[in-house]
Amino acid sequence: MWWKQHKWKVLIPVLIAAVLAGAFWYGGNAPGARGWTVPANEASQPMLESDLHNTAEPEQTQEPSAVPEPEETAAEHTPEPDTKEEPTKATPEQTAEPSASRQPQQSRPSDQPEMAINPETGKDQYLTDPVPKGKPLPVEPQDVTIGTTAYSCTISISCATILDNLDLCDPEKKELVPEDGWILEPMTVTFYQGESVFNVLQRTCKQQKIHMEFEDTPMYNSAYIEGIHNLYEFDVGELSGWMYSVNDWFPNYGCSRYQLQDGDIVEWVYTCDLGADVGRGFTENRGAN
Repeated sequence: MWWKQHKWKVLIPVLIAAVLAGAFWYGGNAPGARGWTVPANEASQPMLESDLHNTAEPEQTQEPSAVPEPEETAAEHTPEPDTKEEPTKATPEQTAEPSASRQPQQSRPSDQPEMAINPETGKDQYLTDPVPKGKPLPVEPQDVTIGTTAYSCTISISCATILDNLDLCDPEKKELVPEDGWILEPMTVTFYQGESVFNVLQRTCKQQKIHMEFEDTPMYNSAYIEGIHNLYEFDVGELSGWMYSVNDWFPNYGCSRYQLQDGDIVEWVYTCDLGADVGRGFTENRGAN
């Protein structure tokens, strides 16, 4: 009688306990979670699930382990050797510079001008004989631009040869001949880049108030000096006249075509014997003075 009246009071707690036991069994104390022996396919699922439930922990452990930043810093260090390699790449260019500097030296001989000699006449277009080897070639005045760079040279004017030929001298000109033969003793003067012997003579005579007369001779492309200090050609015989030398060499072309170089020594001398009395035979080319 008692059981009939109180059986639900007993069964209900039992059923509740059974349900709780089953939930406890499948909720956390299953054999797979405790490490007991279970089938392999069943064991793999709890492991993957546990990984998913514990994603916060591995992600925190993986973040320092993955550390993309060191990889980026390693990549950042790679440009540094690239920038260091740039100077090494510039060294071939620097090594190329000496080779470029050698080219002008190799090309200098070919760059030197040569006289255009007419094979029929043996002279150039201005009737000038070939210039001796090693001597400066004529430079045409129309091809020159006078620069502003200043140089210096020495110039002198002498008629000392007349002293030995006074018997041939025009009587009206004898009083013009200085006792020592110097019309202008050697003096240092300034000239500018590109100027010729004629340019310096003309300016010096003007500055020193020395008479000088010349004639333009297009045939020889040069000025021809007719008279200095009122002493003209033929004043001391038929073989007399003015000649010039540069560094002890008597050029075979006119003074307008001789381009001066720094330190040149220019001497103007009066000859009474076609140059034989001053160290050189006179040339038929009137452009020789």
